[in-house]
Amino acid sequence: MILIFPAIEVTNACCVQFVRGGAGAEHRYSIDPVKMAVLWRGENAKTLHVVDLDGVSEGKVINAEVIRRMVQAVDIPIQVGGGLRNYDEIKKVLDLGVYRVVIGTAAVEQPGLIELLVKEFGTRKIAIGIETLRGKVIVEGGKRTIEMTALELARRMKGIGVTRIVYKDRGPDDGKPYLPYDTLKELANATNLRITSRGAIANYRDLVRLQELERYGVDSVIIGKPLYENQFPCQALWRINEKELTDLGPTRRI
Repeated sequence: MILIFPAIEVTNACCVQFVRGGAGAEHRYSIDPVKMAVLWRGENAKTLHVVDLDGVSEGKVINAEVIRRMVQAVDIPIQVGGGLRNYDEIKKVLDLGVYRVVIGTAAVEQPGLIELLVKEFGTRKIAIGIETLRGKVIVEGGKRTIEMTALELARRMKGIGVTRIVYKDRGPDDGKPYLPYDTLKELANATNLRITSRGAIANYRDLVRLQELERYGVDSVIIGKPLYENQFPCQALWRINEKELTDLGPTRRI
C-alpha cells in the first residue's frame, strides 16, 4: 500500500491550511502547526511532510523552532523541505530530529554538496525534490527554469548516491492537482529510484490510480489540500468522531 504523507505548510509559524470540520467541530482544528501534526497523527498518519514556506522565499530555514516542537509532539517520522540550500541549514534541520530533508535548488546548483550530504548522513536522510513546469526543472520556488528534464536531473542525482526523489509536475494551468502518471512511471523505470509523488492527488480516484505505480517504485505520495478539504471517504468518519473527542490519546502529546 502506498504511503501517504499529509502535508503541513508553515509560514509565520502558522499553517497555511487547516482542516474543514463538520458543523460544531471547527474548534478541533487549529492553524498551529504543532496541533495540526498531532491531528494527523491521531488520524493514524505514519509520517508527515512539512514545508517551511518562508524558507523557500528566503533561501534559509525560518521556522526551525516550530519544526522542533512538531518533532517533539508526535511519534512518527517527519520530513522537511524549504530553504535548504547550504550545509549549515541542512545540518541544523537534521539536528532538530527530523527523519529526512528534501533538497531542491541545491541539487541543481551544488551537486557536490548533495554527494557530501549523502556520504555524511546516509541515503535515507536525503531526498531530492524535483519540480517541473512544461517539462523543464524549476528551482527557487518556481522563480527560475533550468534547461534540464526531471529524468536528466534524477539520473545525475542517482550517480552521486541519491536513492529517493520527491517529484512534482505543476501541470498545464499551474493550479489544479495534476497526476503526471506517465512521467512518474518513466522516472521510476529509468532510474530504479524510489519516488514520492507530490501534489498530484485531487481525490480518491487519483489515489487508486497512483497505487498502480507502486510496483515500479512510486511508493509514497504527499497530499495537502484534498486532505484538508476531506476529499476521502474515511474522513467523514474522522470528523464525526472528533466532535465527541475528550481524550486526545497517547499519540497526541500537546
